[in-house]
Amino acid sequence: MKRYMKNLVSTAAIGLVFGIVSCTGDLDVTPISPNIDTELNADGLFNKCYANFALAGNGGANGDCDIDGLDGGTTGFVRQLFNSNELTTDEAICGWGDDGVASFCYNSYNASHPMLKGFYYRLTTGISYCNRYLELIGDAEPTKRAEVRFLRAFQYYLLMDGWGNVPFTTKSLDKPVQYSRAQMFEWINNELAEIEPDLSEPKAKKSSDQGYGRVDRAACWLLQARMALNAEVYTGTAQWSQAKTYANKVMTSSYRLNTQGVGGWTAYQMLFMGDNGETDAAYEGIFPLLCDGLKTTSWGTSLFLMAGCFDNKMHANPKNLNATNGTDQNWGGNRARPDLIRKFFPDKSADVPQVASYDMYVAAGDDRALFDGIGRTLDNDDVSTFTSGYAVAKFTNFKTNGAAGSDATFPDADFFLMRVAEAYLTYAEADARLNGGKTSIDGTKAINDIRNRAHASTRSESASYSLSEICDEWSREFYFEGRRRTDLIRFGRYGGNNNYNWQWKGGDKAGRNFDSHLNIFAIPTEELTANSNLKQNPEY
Repeated sequence: MKRYMKNLVSTAAIGLVFGIVSCTGDLDVTPISPNIDTELNADGLFNKCYANFALAGNGGANGDCDIDGLDGGTTGFVRQLFNSNELTTDEAICGWGDDGVASFCYNSYNASHPMLKGFYYRLTTGISYCNRYLELIGDAEPTKRAEVRFLRAFQYYLLMDGWGNVPFTTKSLDKPVQYSRAQMFEWINNELAEIEPDLSEPKAKKSSDQGYGRVDRAACWLLQARMALNAEVYTGTAQWSQAKTYANKVMTSSYRLNTQGVGGWTAYQMLFMGDNGETDAAYEGIFPLLCDGLKTTSWGTSLFLMAGCFDNKMHANPKNLNATNGTDQNWGGNRARPDLIRKFFPDKSADVPQVASYDMYVAAGDDRALFDGIGRTLDNDDVSTFTSGYAVAKFTNFKTNGAAGSDATFPDADFFLMRVAEAYLTYAEADARLNGGKTSIDGTKAINDIRNRAHASTRSESASYSLSEICDEWSREFYFEGRRRTDLIRFGRYGGNNNYNWQWKGGDKAGRNFDSHLNIFAIPTEELTANSNLKQNPEY
């Protein structure tokens, strides 16, 4: 929380170095005036590479967007990470009328989808910032250089995961060429291996510690583990052993699961609260996106996850029933599909209680079941109505010590883009895939550690978890954090004739299969028009 990195880079500094950014249909970002002669502001460039993940532009929530012609709130990185990877799955649904929301919810997106275009250009613009920094900084400051190379690799990873065969360049003025998914996978892996020695030693930090919010070797290992876990999808060749190895590096580093609740809040809740950068919850956040209610404001980061999931009738704090999510924003849109709720109440014959979130997790026997059912139906019978479906009270701006946020509207809660729990489930899944589909003692322990933190039931070390159970565990631990689509694809439960259905999958309330070509998004039409090096993905 608090800053990028020591202080937020000024609009003037970035404006002179880059120009106020305009997306031109490729990875190039050009200055407003090519005749401006400026000196390099290395710190400003470095900060901007990070800030692209959490801020729409240099002016904060109500300033100019870095992406020309697109709304800053809509193109926020976290907002579109959520929309593309949660609304398309068995976890989330939304009844807003914004262009693109319904086609996400019903799996009917195409090359003209406005929100996919916004996410695509958010990523390619961020890559442009990184390319420009790396060109101008030369070989100076090797640690910062390695960090920016990581940020670029992470954004290329998201492009590869979402769009498959993507434009690639490491030069700010070169027209990108198209890399196949396998080529992109190889490049990212090589890049991560090269930068690892120059990254800082893995050290868990709080916001008061130097370097909080900056990536270190643990982030590199976790991205390598994620790449290896999905290698069979991306390249056709599995890398389960590599996934397990890199996950173990993270698990044995100084980063750790938050296991001790504070002030009546559970350890799991603390990960998503307004002081998550100041409590021990911070030690789980390997790559936190910094939010501050006064200094780094955005409609599309933590606030989106709070306001988008709450209406003014919800109460997530039993100590203050006049509060909703700790902000004055309650937009009432995103909520759970019944398929997500049932993962916490697996007996389909049992009624799910209609209680507040602080009673729901007690009823579920799992601290992660942060759902509000008061006055709501379990099924999404009327998608346009917010009370049709249980609400998600996972993200709030409450602080564990009872203090208020620094601003009434914009939250202080950081968003943990990467956190340690991912390593535990990666380890367990890779272990199960190496052992005939069931965890060994080590894999079982990894899942038990996750479930123990949530005060959920566990199994003896001699017992095991199946791959199907692990797929559900990914959902229970990470719902609404922007990764479900990728997990479903890896488990063969997304597009294609798999008959794993959820409510409104494919636009049918009972759920229906949709074609596997939708496992990869369409490259935006504008991008194809601007760059003759690119070809559209199959069947779009």
